[in-house]
Amino acid sequence: MLAGAYPFLAEAGLGNEGVFIGQDAWSGGGFCFDPWELYRQGVITNPNCLLAGVVGKGKSFLAKSMATRSIAFGRKVYVPGDPKGEWSAVAQAVGGTAIQLRPGSPNRLNPLDPGPRLKGVEDEEWRQVVATRRRALLGSLTESALGRPLASVEHTALDAALAQAVAWNTDPTLPAVVEALLRPVEDLVGATVEELTRDGRDIGHALRRLVTGDLAGLFDGPSTVPFDPDLPMISLDLSGVQGSNQLLAMVMTCASAWMEAALTDANAGQRWVIYDEAWRLMRQPALLARMQSQWKLSRGLGIANLLIVHRLSDLDAVGDASSEARALARGLLGDCSTKIIYQQEVSESPLTARELGLSVAERSQLPDLQRGEGLWRVGQRAFVVRHTATNGEMAVFDTDLRMVREATT
Repeated sequence: MLAGAYPFLAEAGLGNEGVFIGQDAWSGGGFCFDPWELYRQGVITNPNCLLAGVVGKGKSFLAKSMATRSIAFGRKVYVPGDPKGEWSAVAQAVGGTAIQLRPGSPNRLNPLDPGPRLKGVEDEEWRQVVATRRRALLGSLTESALGRPLASVEHTALDAALAQAVAWNTDPTLPAVVEALLRPVEDLVGATVEELTRDGRDIGHALRRLVTGDLAGLFDGPSTVPFDPDLPMISLDLSGVQGSNQLLAMVMTCASAWMEAALTDANAGQRWVIYDEAWRLMRQPALLARMQSQWKLSRGLGIANLLIVHRLSDLDAVGDASSEARALARGLLGDCSTKIIYQQEVSESPLTARELGLSVAERSQLPDLQRGEGLWRVGQRAFVVRHTATNGEMAVFDTDLRMVREATT
């Protein structure tokens, strides 16, 4: 009778498969979560997750715990952009690596690297795969730099420049593409050298910022850092990159492209890809489009994407109400079968409830959630879960401890 009257409070749990998260606040039992297992069982339709909560309530702590505990199950973890550098200690603690990118650093990534060749792919097919990946990267990068979509003639100029850079060197770099944009050498059908020079001028100067501007030394030559897909965790530490959200998006686009070569290997096993501070990235339509593509391919590639934001209203800061960017941002939300909501401001509760289709009982929990507690919406089922952490995890994950140490020294 009680189960029928209060189905939210009487939820039976997800079983004991997967990573232990903590305690189910209503049943008192343990709560485990594994997006790949739940997808196999048909509980969820995709493995992607959204994690939202106000600052200081433990959402980043939960993300780190989920990621590191999953390594024991054979999963690997990629953090394609860490704006605050909080994942570096985590990656090192589990035997992984944190690649620091900052002006003056010896670490350099070539975002046009072809990456490890996929097994069973013939030469011509592989060339097409690499060419498509490079075109998509350069398109996203120039749109982020310009703050607008590319015109058709600019796409042509960019394709011609990429082909010219590859002709110069089978492993092209961004400086070669910039040089080919500003100084094309061959006519194309429908475009003379003079027309290509004119049409590629704006995008050439926009990309030049990555070569000789404030990001010089990060992406302007061959990679000095190898990608080791066997490591349990790889994080790209961007805390040394200062500037606008647009600048960070450009860095993130280059860095994630370098990492995506490994992500597209369907034989690489199951992997978490974690986008921390994602609200800064979602304001760039070109990067949003790349993220959406990865979301759509997650099932085939064995990837579970984790999107971390402060609040769902962050989505309303993306473009205009009827814009393609807003539609892309909401598409990411729609492609997350698991939504984890930590404490929200009272003013946020109606929007969160509406976006997620929460019941009255579920909505009433949001303002009262304590630190480390979250409302988990897994498919059509809901739970309130208290995250449990070990002392060892607290020493590595808790950024508040660093603030206390700095204040007392």
